[in-house]
Amino acid sequence: MNRRLLFLLAGIALIFGGCTMAPKYDRPPAPIPNDWPQGQTDSDTQGLPEAPTVDELSRQAFFTDTQLQAIIEIALDNNRDLRLAALNVERARALYGIQRAELFPAVNAVGAGGKERRSSDLISPGDPRTVEQYSVGLGVAAWEIDFFGRIRSLKDQALEEYLATDEARRSAEIALVSEVASVYLTLAADRENLELARSTLVTQQAAYDLINRQYEVGVANELDLRQAQIPVDMARGDVARYTQMAAQDQNALNLLAGLTVPKDLLPADLASVHPPNEIFSGLSSAALLNRPDIMAAEHRLKGAYAYIGAARAAFFPRISLTTSIGTASNELSGLFGSGSGTWNFAPQVAVPIFDARTWAAYRVSKAQQEIALTQYEKTIQVAFREVADALAVQGTVDQRMIAQQSLANAVADTYRLSNKRYKNGIDSYLGVLDAQRSLYAAQQGLISLRLAKLANQVKLYAVLGGGSK
Repeated sequence: MNRRLLFLLAGIALIFGGCTMAPKYDRPPAPIPNDWPQGQTDSDTQGLPEAPTVDELSRQAFFTDTQLQAIIEIALDNNRDLRLAALNVERARALYGIQRAELFPAVNAVGAGGKERRSSDLISPGDPRTVEQYSVGLGVAAWEIDFFGRIRSLKDQALEEYLATDEARRSAEIALVSEVASVYLTLAADRENLELARSTLVTQQAAYDLINRQYEVGVANELDLRQAQIPVDMARGDVARYTQMAAQDQNALNLLAGLTVPKDLLPADLASVHPPNEIFSGLSSAALLNRPDIMAAEHRLKGAYAYIGAARAAFFPRISLTTSIGTASNELSGLFGSGSGTWNFAPQVAVPIFDARTWAAYRVSKAQQEIALTQYEKTIQVAFREVADALAVQGTVDQRMIAQQSLANAVADTYRLSNKRYKNGIDSYLGVLDAQRSLYAAQQGLISLRLAKLANQVKLYAVLGGGSK
């Protein structure tokens, strides 16, 4: 019996030293250029050389606005989507534990006892009338010895799926941080547009009241009065529109945060927001391989390789082992105490002759590997485009802002001169109206570009894989 136990232990050692039939994994080459696109993003477009990279800049160091930092922390603690992502990770970890447990035998222990009182007519003189019987059983039920790595490959596949799910959680965290920052900045811009609309309404209402008094005394004509009414109505409509948009932005921020954001954490306008830090995108696109979504796709690709190993192993024999150890005694003194003992050793070998399902499963595993490879390559290409788009904005937004500021200044002078000429009776009010419309549009355009610059900084940080630490 000890010799058989020794053989069993040797088999266990063989299992742990076994190998799998999965193909060797080598990281596929990235289907993207090594450098970022040049051209319109050539001059000062890839960040400042002295600025830190994403890997060197934590989330807390990147977002310098303390109110935004507080809202991000609230969202990380309360957002339901992120909570679901974390629960998916826990589920994947548990599934991996189940698959890993298949490598080890399941040991069952059974005990029983009984007492029997016999008639004095049925026993010999001197024998006890009461007989106690105890039994203990210890067994391993249908334990598959993983000689060809089928179970180990399935375990590896479950591990890669767990790691991919964890990377998906990190990706969801980055997306949440980016979305909170974007909505926060949008709320600030809409509130600034609201204040611009309100100030414009006050100015145009005062101009309309002046022209209305002139019309009443016959100095201004009705055409001037109706022309003066146009910007008043437009500004009144914009006040209502931006009030609605700011309320919707606040609702979106509350949803992302998972609770109502305190009013003292909300931005007053875009000018009051501390801009994020500048970052350096790096010289090589290989940095994208550290993005969580790309790492998740690579883990799933590795899992597909492991699944091929399991499918290959299915063509080979499966060896299952069933053992049991039992004792019976009238005194329970131990597993091998006084009484009788039994040992059963029953190996079973299943040799596949022909099974169409096994061949079909193998073909499925090969197709799944090709699918995972294509998804991995596409994920890299999408990431490359996201970064390239953000760099394109970074390389041009400053020039656009300079041009827009110059336009706003020129239109402001035009409005001032047109208003002066109208008051001196040189031009009609139509020139003032056109200049005012142009000024209002230029001011709105300047707010939009300032928002675009800040939002693009956040996007570039996120698409380079930052925001999860």
